[in-house]
Amino acid sequence: MTADDPLSDATPIDMPAAGAAQARVFAGLKIEDEVVRSLAEIARPLECCGARLVPKTGIHLTLVPPWNAGGIASAVETLRIVASRFNHFSLTLEHLEYRPRLRRPRLLWARCLASSELKELQMALMAAYGRTDTRPFQPHVTLARIPQRARAFARKHPIDRPLSLTQ
Repeated sequence: MTADDPLSDATPIDMPAAGAAQARVFAGLKIEDEVVRSLAEIARPLECCGARLVPKTGIHLTLVPPWNAGGIASAVETLRIVASRFNHFSLTLEHLEYRPRLRRPRLLWARCLASSELKELQMALMAAYGRTDTRPFQPHVTLARIPQRARAFARKHPIDRPLSLTQ
């Protein structure tokens, strides 16, 4: 390893030793409590129609989607090493919307501004974990999952509006 690139000699952690136990892990950013409370309040009206709200303790911004890793300790260590290369930066939640589209809503999410710092962190983590994703990075915070039975309610009550929450 070098001081400029602490991961230069790192091996992707998703290659466990033969017979090692697998752990389902992901890398994400915790959202501050004040922002979480605001987001949970916004999503609460969907609860009446059967939407599954993400618990306040589970609200986060995913940077690396879930995968099976060789162990949690090595995943945490990799996260620590990569994160140490980055300075603090702001997250701005800028838009509330149903996804993938209003006609067939499956999720309610708060879209996050894709700042250069956030994109660089996400790319560094994907590389460190040996992960690839063909989809473009769309930083967001999922607030609710909308089952089939609740989609008509969501279509009748669009929640497509700007947000201005920063941490």
